[in-house]
Amino acid sequence: MQHRKTVRLWSLLVSILLLFVVVAGCAQPAAPVAPAPDTAAPAAAEPTAPAAEAADAERFTIGVSNGFVGSEWRTQMIQNLQEVNAELMAAGLTNELIIESADVDIQGQIQQIQNLINRGVDAIIINPNSQTGLNSIVEEAVEQGIVVIAVDQEISAEGAINVVIDQKEWAMISAEWLAEQLGGEGDVVLIEGFVGHPANEARMEGVEEVFANYPGINVVARDTGMWDQATGQQVMSDFLASIPNIDGLWTQDGMAEGALRAVQAANPAEWPVMVGEARAGYLQLVNEIKQANPDFTTIGVVNPPGVGASGLRIAVLLLQGRQLAQELEGPFGNSLYVPIPGVVTDENFDEAYAEVADLPASYTVDGMLTAEEAEGFFE
Repeated sequence: MQHRKTVRLWSLLVSILLLFVVVAGCAQPAAPVAPAPDTAAPAAAEPTAPAAEAADAERFTIGVSNGFVGSEWRTQMIQNLQEVNAELMAAGLTNELIIESADVDIQGQIQQIQNLINRGVDAIIINPNSQTGLNSIVEEAVEQGIVVIAVDQEISAEGAINVVIDQKEWAMISAEWLAEQLGGEGDVVLIEGFVGHPANEARMEGVEEVFANYPGINVVARDTGMWDQATGQQVMSDFLASIPNIDGLWTQDGMAEGALRAVQAANPAEWPVMVGEARAGYLQLVNEIKQANPDFTTIGVVNPPGVGASGLRIAVLLLQGRQLAQELEGPFGNSLYVPIPGVVTDENFDEAYAEVADLPASYTVDGMLTAEEAEGFFE
């Protein structure tokens, strides 16, 4: 009896052992049921979305505050900004520009800049309507870590960087030319831009500084053409009607073509020596006038709308943590002066005219920093 119990016990143990072996044998193929590539694919795919988001996050968002749209020069500036930004976007450095562009007063431009701050931009390119009136909002932006670049004219806000041509030097070049053409003496009239505007004030300071060296030059009239061709033409017409003798005219930007058209219409016995501009419409008109009056002479100093795009290149390099290789300059110690691209005179008129002969009259002879030239300002 005991023996049968023992046999039965051993039989049970053997059965259990066999069952374990069978189960274990069946279980072993279960591990590779889901092949390694199938299980690995989702695991590898999961990080790709965050990685893409991280890549987008590394792109910089740039805002633009343009407080004046009443000139073709500003339109060209915006176009240049968009073209260079497209290049930077293709390189994976920036997003689409956020542009605030409208005719606004100082308070309106403050609101433009506030809007850009609220949008969370990394940098703001400003063509300012005031030298000092934007300081508070600009400094607020700087305190929030936003790179602020003023272009075209200088502002005094602490922490902002001006990327500009030297507007005073720009005006002095043509004023010196006019004084030399007049032999250092004569009656001249001045047509300036917006009184109080930073660029205009710097330019008029330069003109006055040059003429101070020529006591024989008398400024007999001065008025504003508000940087508008039609207004400039009306102002010059009024000068011609009320002043018996005008030996020379100094003016700037789009007003020059208007002033020249006024002289052409009046056709005085003696044409004044005239400062002009490096814009297609003006050069096209000069070419027309030279056909009948080959002795007519003028000058146009290039004031590049591309300075906005130059500011954009500088802003992106600063956002990348690059350090400027030179001390900042200017009246407020915060200006990076980019070169004046050139001057159009009798010596190179034919070449300059050939480049703009078929372009819209509103086109301004231009220039901007290349990527390599922008790099040259940094360590």
